[in-house]
Amino acid sequence: MINNRFFKQLLGSFLGLVPIIAVILIFQIFIIQQPVLNVARLMMGAFFIVLGLTLFIQGIELSLFPMGESMAYAFARKGSLFWLLTFSFCLGFGAAIAEPGLMVIAKKAANIASVSSMIEKTDVAKANYALGLRITVAVSVGFAILVGVLRIIQGWPIYYAIFVAYACVAIMSPFTPVEMLGIAYDAGGIATSTILVPLVTALGVGLATAIKGRNPMIDGFGLIALASLTPMIFAMAYGMFV
Repeated sequence: MINNRFFKQLLGSFLGLVPIIAVILIFQIFIIQQPVLNVARLMMGAFFIVLGLTLFIQGIELSLFPMGESMAYAFARKGSLFWLLTFSFCLGFGAAIAEPGLMVIAKKAANIASVSSMIEKTDVAKANYALGLRITVAVSVGFAILVGVLRIIQGWPIYYAIFVAYACVAIMSPFTPVEMLGIAYDAGGIATSTILVPLVTALGVGLATAIKGRNPMIDGFGLIALASLTPMIFAMAYGMFV
């Protein structure tokens, strides 16, 4: 059954990649009118992408989703709000700080800050700035997951938190250094990527399923939206004060 599921997912990943390859080839051949170089390398790269996507999705289905849901059920049965919120914060923090994309953007931001004379032009200063930005964004994601879990427990409407977050973004934007504004806007999407999304989604759906009176469809989702907004706020604050 696992092998059958794997090959179906492999086919699905391939079909999902076909439109992207088709667009690239059409523009390369008919619009830019340039020959396709290194066809063998292109085909090998496409194979690795399909295989990687398939293994990643299989890993999510076999481990991350069940683990997140089982943890949510366990904490709901335990009935300890403190430990549930602590786990939620640690989960968001750990998943965000491990995101490869966040590491890249933090390093780029440090280089920009150094060129703009916002920090000293030394490797130590840039490393400290990048690490500080990563930790700031990770803390913001942990805080967002904590608030999102508390929202599920209390039954608060999701749009309350979204309105407040967007208001903070709008108010803080004019006061944020220009060099950091775009980076702050991108931080939310980068922080909520491959590692965080499946874990947090499983946590939210599992928790909403375990708590009586909560609808997984209505209450279980929305954590990712919060987790993508708070990094914008925290990153802008980091740019202003650090």
